[in-house]
Amino acid sequence: MSKPTFYITTPIYYPSDKLHIGHTYCTVATDAIARYKRLTGYDVMFLTGTDEHGQKIEEKAKEAGVTPQEFVDRIVTGKCGILDLWKLMNISNDRFIRTTDDYHVTSIQRIFRKMYDNGDIYKGAYKGKYCTPCESFWTESQLVDGKCPDCGRPVHDAEEEAYFFRLSKYAKPVQELLESGEFLKPASRVNEMINNFIKPGLEDLCVSRTSFTWGIPVDFDPGHVVYVWVDALFNYATAMGYMNERYDDYARYWPPVNIVGKEIVRFHSIIWPAMLMSVGEPVPKQVYGHGWLVIDGGKMSKSKGNVVDPYVLAEKFGVDALRFFLLRTFPFGSDGNFSNELLINTINTDLANSLGNLVSRTTAMIEKYFGGTLIPEREAEAMDEELVEMIRGTAEKYAAQMDAFQLHLGLEEVFRLIQRANKYIDETAPWVLGRDETKKARLATVLYNLLEALRVSLILLTPFIPESCDKAFVQIGAEREARTWAAASEYGVLPADVSVRKGETLFPRIDTAKMLEELEKLHQTAKKPESKPVLPDVTIDEFARCDMRVCKILRCEAVKKSEKLLKFALDDGSGTERQILSGIHKFYEPEDLVGKKAVAILNLPPRKMMGMESNGMLLSAVKEIDGKEVLHLMLVDDDVPVGSQLC
Repeated sequence: MSKPTFYITTPIYYPSDKLHIGHTYCTVATDAIARYKRLTGYDVMFLTGTDEHGQKIEEKAKEAGVTPQEFVDRIVTGKCGILDLWKLMNISNDRFIRTTDDYHVTSIQRIFRKMYDNGDIYKGAYKGKYCTPCESFWTESQLVDGKCPDCGRPVHDAEEEAYFFRLSKYAKPVQELLESGEFLKPASRVNEMINNFIKPGLEDLCVSRTSFTWGIPVDFDPGHVVYVWVDALFNYATAMGYMNERYDDYARYWPPVNIVGKEIVRFHSIIWPAMLMSVGEPVPKQVYGHGWLVIDGGKMSKSKGNVVDPYVLAEKFGVDALRFFLLRTFPFGSDGNFSNELLINTINTDLANSLGNLVSRTTAMIEKYFGGTLIPEREAEAMDEELVEMIRGTAEKYAAQMDAFQLHLGLEEVFRLIQRANKYIDETAPWVLGRDETKKARLATVLYNLLEALRVSLILLTPFIPESCDKAFVQIGAEREARTWAAASEYGVLPADVSVRKGETLFPRIDTAKMLEELEKLHQTAKKPESKPVLPDVTIDEFARCDMRVCKILRCEAVKKSEKLLKFALDDGSGTERQILSGIHKFYEPEDLVGKKAVAILNLPPRKMMGMESNGMLLSAVKEIDGKEVLHLMLVDDDVPVGSQLC
């Protein structure tokens, strides 16, 4: 009998910089769902990947002095890159797609052509407000306080020839899909999509660009590249073999469940189904828009610099502890306010005190009173019944929450069982029973019940903390057949004479004050600005052609009608004054520089600035600190002679 299939995806992440804990949250949650579905008997396909094209990547690559492909390769496959992060976080994805993969490129060109041939893509011209970080055009009415409604950053006017997708054509069927109540979850997102985007009127969507080249070429119209949403959204289909010969899994797994952050729900619940309708393919089973991890009420953002490094947290707390915290603490559909204090408290309360303590106490008592192997004799009492019923019934309650992607509530069901087991220890007082030889059968019954509560709890925790569960299963003597989903609803699966092995502490308790101090030191170190990547090599001959000399500033004055420019009269040692203009008025006042010695490149071609000629360039050191550019003019000691050449 074949297994039922289940296809689940994360969004594909944009490799403009290293990923942060917010991206990790989404991927770990999707991984937990995929692991749960495998546990319950599904044939699972779990996809994640990277969205690697676009203007922002092209610009960042240029700043770094590398090609766009080299730039994304560094972030995706380089040391501590995205692939390394998912390996570290024990992500069990079955496939990883990059939109620069050749099969995806081929697929997108075929899909674009199909939509064009059926009349859903047409050529026009676009004029509107453009947000480069989001790679989105907006109308004036869509802006919020004149800024991008998605990221809150400035937009600029843009106009170019482009192809458009007839999104407006699909407004009615998309609205009906949203109103079905099953397609978009949580339900709170549905009214937002309908009221904010569909009812005001869907505008046709720009789906090609000519102002940059880093993208998939429109093969029938040179100069155009496929714009982000066709390229990115169809990854979920191309990775299964849609419109390509690389894979043959589309018929087996389609349609998917798309797990996405709430900031891209609009694209996945309106644009994505409309495009699938255009090419005649089934829409996703569900789009689930989870909330953000926020710091002090603000979304984590690479551009804002308020990100939390998952590598640091995993090193300090362990991968499983970090995975658990992310999914235990925050309702999956809502925003969650991240803090190190909350992380430590969750680990100490749930993992160290509740779960870890239950494992260590139970195995230690079996070793102490029975030499590590229980006797098979039993003596039950009425006080056992509540715990035994919870052992039998927790999996069903857990499954109801997990099937609804309420991961935190699924964990809540598990910890009700764990907490009840800890209370059962206090009620039965095994240390008292252990002092009475006539109570051996009763003591064995109590400890067996604790092992069974642990066994079921560990099965249900496996999607969340897989490595720790494997270690704990060994400690409580649970073999493979005792770890299955079917065994999670049964009592009495462990052998009556089960043997345990007391092992390492699964989750040591954390000294909160000490750990917070360590994290603060790391934070202060991380706040130091990073250097830009080293530019490509130059030869010594190329360097030698730059004539850099020490110059004395004879006079300096502000340039009228310019907020930035200062005009310098310099003694460069040649006997003739040299005029250089420099845009450093934001950082220096003219009177502060007169008499100082600076360094200038003298053999640059003359350049007109504000109608005046500038003959050279003063050297400065520039750094971005806390999002602001800080400049320091290169000044030298007064005893360095004017005209001295740098070499």
